[in-house]
Amino acid sequence: MTVETCFGFVCFIPLDASGQKFFGFSEFLAALALMVLAWTIADVRYQFRVRTAPIPLQSVTFSVVAGVGVLTLLTDLWRAEQWLVPHGTLLTPASWQALLGALFLLTFLAWAWFAFIQPSTYSRFNAERYAKTLYHFVLKGSSNDLAVIADELTYSVKSIVHHACDSITLSRYRSQSDEKKRIPPKVARYANDLLLLIADKRLCRVIVESSPGTLMAIFQEMSFAEKYDIQLGIFARNIVNEAILNKNSFLFHEAEGYESGLMGYHKPLSQAMFSNYHMIEVVDTMLDPAFPSSSKWDASQWGAYSRIVLMAFRSFVEAGSVGHSFTLYRAMKNIENVGAEIYKLNGVPNISWDNDAMAQLRVVVDFINDAVNILEEKDVPDRRYLRVRGNQPYNESLYDHLASMIFEVVLAASSVATPVWECWLVQHNTVWTNIFGSTRLANHAGRIVQFKARRLLYEEILRMNKFANFQGARILGFCLNVMGLKERNDNQGKSSRALQKVVLAWTKKYYIELHNYNFRVGEACLMGGITYDPDHKRIVKTYLAEGLRREPQYVYLELDPVAPNSGTPP
Repeated sequence: MTVETCFGFVCFIPLDASGQKFFGFSEFLAALALMVLAWTIADVRYQFRVRTAPIPLQSVTFSVVAGVGVLTLLTDLWRAEQWLVPHGTLLTPASWQALLGALFLLTFLAWAWFAFIQPSTYSRFNAERYAKTLYHFVLKGSSNDLAVIADELTYSVKSIVHHACDSITLSRYRSQSDEKKRIPPKVARYANDLLLLIADKRLCRVIVESSPGTLMAIFQEMSFAEKYDIQLGIFARNIVNEAILNKNSFLFHEAEGYESGLMGYHKPLSQAMFSNYHMIEVVDTMLDPAFPSSSKWDASQWGAYSRIVLMAFRSFVEAGSVGHSFTLYRAMKNIENVGAEIYKLNGVPNISWDNDAMAQLRVVVDFINDAVNILEEKDVPDRRYLRVRGNQPYNESLYDHLASMIFEVVLAASSVATPVWECWLVQHNTVWTNIFGSTRLANHAGRIVQFKARRLLYEEILRMNKFANFQGARILGFCLNVMGLKERNDNQGKSSRALQKVVLAWTKKYYIELHNYNFRVGEACLMGGITYDPDHKRIVKTYLAEGLRREPQYVYLELDPVAPNSGTPP
């Protein structure tokens, strides 16, 4: 019989020691062991999700588990000692155990929900925890951990881009006076920091290697939201450079359809990053190679770089403009300078076709051809200047940039003057034939670019009338070597016939005068088996006796004698 003890209106009865027990301290310990096991074996992915949950899940879990453990222990002690409890039906021993069990179960379910079912994403509720957790993993720098974290970033990309401030918003905050100065909301501040944090080169390397989906999500979200002016410049530059350094990256797998199949036709990642010219122009650093790593790129890596520049080039042209673009200008300058390494082959016999310096030179030539074909796909603007006189950069267009690239390629190729066959292989077979003899440039845009390039070459030669210089001498030597000393009237030399005429005319009139003034510059004009015969006042092209040729053959260019009292180049 239960004895009641009353204090006023409240009565107490001893807790029945033989009452029903389904969640006591022993059950708690068994459940806790399973929970601890689950926490222990959880990998980095689930640890990251728990740490970045919208609620402080770790501290809440500890508090609830500790509280439930203490209460179940006290409940068992109370039952064993049969201490007094309030008498009534509002909270029975069974409902009390059910309440403690429910709290413990809900804690586990909350942990499982955020760890397995619904991954946490960046928001105003977890901005600080998210940023600190990501900072911890990036600081640790483990490649295996970063590979998982990079994949987890995909879920939060939309929110991070949405909350990040563009440069105009940041400038408004910074321009306010001290009295009225406000700072961006916490969620925006941490979003800005996250964009800078993911620019870490180790994380970028891992994203390129194992989490390209994160990369696509970032740039697609920027395009969808049309939010380009956020702090992603360093990240974009590092991503591109890491993708070029890694020959197993998307830039190499998304080459061409006949090489890469469906991915080569669709180019999903490349399209997401480089097919929106407005984004490229605003981000500004996507096409900037990182020095000094770019100085060690080989031809295949420069080929990958040229492909992404061509994608940006196409996007720019499709936008309806062929004027000046700062981003494209820098990128085309980078490609233009690739061929400069060809000078290392000067004097080297038996150059193989797959030599890397030769391959790099072909990268530049192929880029020029592809860029001209892109221009041809669009109508050539009515307002164009075939000749940009003086310093008038506002009149220059993509046609002028491509013509300038041709000039630099010719100048680079002219550095290979010997041996005779290697000089011909570089200058004629690799450069000249693929630019002025190529059917790929036999179109309207190609003729404009060729015209501008011919003008640049001839104007450089004319500059020697005022100043005898080695650059003009190399250009002259290149033209004499590839076009020959006799005027051609066949269709094969049609595109360069006018240039050949004026070059031969200038050479006949001024070469002796130039040689007499500075014989070093005069000798620099002769390459590829071409020599100067001062006794007979002529230039000689010698074809050696080799192959089926039993005897050497000679072609002559008779030079005009120096007029009395004629001026000489200064």
